[in-house]
Amino acid sequence: MADPAITREPASEISADTAVVRALKRLRTPQKQRNRELGLLLFALVLSLGALVLVQLGVMGEIAPGYLIAFGGLFTTVIAVHIALRVWARDADPFVVPIATLLTGLGIAMIYRIDLAIGAEGWDAASVRQLAWAGIAILGCLAVVIALRNYRVLFRYTYIFGFVGIALLLLPIVPGLGTEANADVWVSLGIFSFQPGELAKISLAIFFAGYLVRTRESLSSVGTRFLGMTWPRARELGPLLVLWLISLGIIVLQRDLGTGLLLFGMFVAMLYVATGKTSWVVIGLVLAAAGAFFASRVLSYVGGRFDNWLDPFNPDRIEATGGSFQLVQGIYGLAHGGLIGTGLGQGRPYITPLSQSDYILPSLGEELGLAGVFAILLLYMVFVARGIRIGVAGQDDFGKLLATGLAFTIALQVFIMVGGVTRVIPVTGLTTPFLAAGGSSLVANWIIVALLLRISDAVRSRPRAVIG
Repeated sequence: MADPAITREPASEISADTAVVRALKRLRTPQKQRNRELGLLLFALVLSLGALVLVQLGVMGEIAPGYLIAFGGLFTTVIAVHIALRVWARDADPFVVPIATLLTGLGIAMIYRIDLAIGAEGWDAASVRQLAWAGIAILGCLAVVIALRNYRVLFRYTYIFGFVGIALLLLPIVPGLGTEANADVWVSLGIFSFQPGELAKISLAIFFAGYLVRTRESLSSVGTRFLGMTWPRARELGPLLVLWLISLGIIVLQRDLGTGLLLFGMFVAMLYVATGKTSWVVIGLVLAAAGAFFASRVLSYVGGRFDNWLDPFNPDRIEATGGSFQLVQGIYGLAHGGLIGTGLGQGRPYITPLSQSDYILPSLGEELGLAGVFAILLLYMVFVARGIRIGVAGQDDFGKLLATGLAFTIALQVFIMVGGVTRVIPVTGLTTPFLAAGGSSLVANWIIVALLLRISDAVRSRPRAVIG
């Protein structure tokens, strides 16, 4: 009989062998989610490169490989994100990155098309800057995916993120940092300018999620039953009223109607998810309507936007400084595109002011038509639906609120911009996510992509993990 002391292996060696076996099994297991993502990424690449080729053929009548090669280099960074997900987040949602990639590629194609029309070259061309910023944004997404192994650590720094968010919103009014523009939303650092509000929305989303997790019991406590809804007590309205006043301050001090509406809407949506009370949504809508009415009567620039919205085709409004000329040009561009569009490179989107940024959707609508606009809106709808699904599927309250808040932020931003350029609502100063020219917006939205990826991976791989 063998001596047990000789045949028995040390416990450390057994555990090490078990860990190795588990790692080998994980490597041999087919990564269905990542394989699906890779196929969608290749499809996004084909569509984006096809759009660039059609732009060159439509404007120049020939294919110039230089910009196509540069765009191909950008796509390698997206593949790097895909490889990182295979290693560090194998269970992450497979649709988020391909959709963001395709929207970014279509935006770059349209910006490039307008640059060709106006003769912009080199660093003066918005498409070159957009390509560079897209690379930075995707690398930022890659860094967040690798560095943020557990998104729940963000919960520990709830109030720090709140402070950072407020500080970012205040940066444009700091003497020496703000820039001269229609709205005080830009900060100049000498070599480049950026919109701190784009990063502030992420910081504040983290703050709102952490704050609501801590206070949801008091906010969802029993109140007065009226009109089939449970209404909160007066003392529970404090957080909502404070954020409403902050939003009004942004509108008044920075002349930034879009950011004020976006932050307030995001908080109301997250408040509804946290408490389940429809009354919070009703109160939020009433406060938003009251704030808009107040701003339209007190602030001339807000009143002017309401006048442009109500009577845009009035010749006096069209010819006035800050009038409805831009809105009317965008509407005519959409009408010119019709159902199937004029074709990439065949329209005249460049005659609309800010056709590369604020009015990039009418630019795409003119050359891709109503069908193309619907396809783009469907991409946004799927992106938002995946984000909300990530939030609803999780049992972690913080992750649920954060994912839902980030997804709703994208949805609300798209609604505000699309509604503005199509005259559903007054025009505001936000950017269309992923599409519009602007480095700040690209970086912020790709960070949102990274956070959704991390949350979705945690939901699938550790579904029972909750915050204690």
